[in-house]
Amino acid sequence: MANSLTHLNDRGEAHIVDIGDKAVTRRHAIAEARLVGNADTITTIATGGLKKGDALAVARVAGIMAAKKTADLIPLCHPIALTKVAIDIEAEAGGTSLRILARAETTGQTGVEMEALVAASTAALTLYDMAKAIDRDMVVTDIRVIEKTGGKSGDYRKAT
Repeated sequence: MANSLTHLNDRGEAHIVDIGDKAVTRRHAIAEARLVGNADTITTIATGGLKKGDALAVARVAGIMAAKKTADLIPLCHPIALTKVAIDIEAEAGGTSLRILARAETTGQTGVEMEALVAASTAALTLYDMAKAIDRDMVVTDIRVIEKTGGKSGDYRKAT
């Protein structure tokens, strides 16, 4: 009987998936996260007004570094050679949130959804860390994959 959860073997035990026979394809994933806070905090972050420095630049670098460490953080993820990681951060309409988009790419035998998710969430957490002195009520939310391509399971795009 085949398991529907790929990280469980026939006995229900956790294991790393054998990707040895999977085709090498170009793969990418985009994940997002949001940092929600009061309007003054979001403006201060977005305009570079924090005393700790350019929070957006630090968050982008943190997201990239985190994507590269995904296999160290998520036990059953394969270490993969990333060909690209990009982080975009934009203030959203209404002025009380920042949207973080993380794109991860590889040419390989497994997808990069986890790398994109780790990048987006780490960038958001970095922004929180840099601004917590002025707004402890901020919330990191909406961490999710919004797009992925490549691989046996095919393409995915979050319905809008």
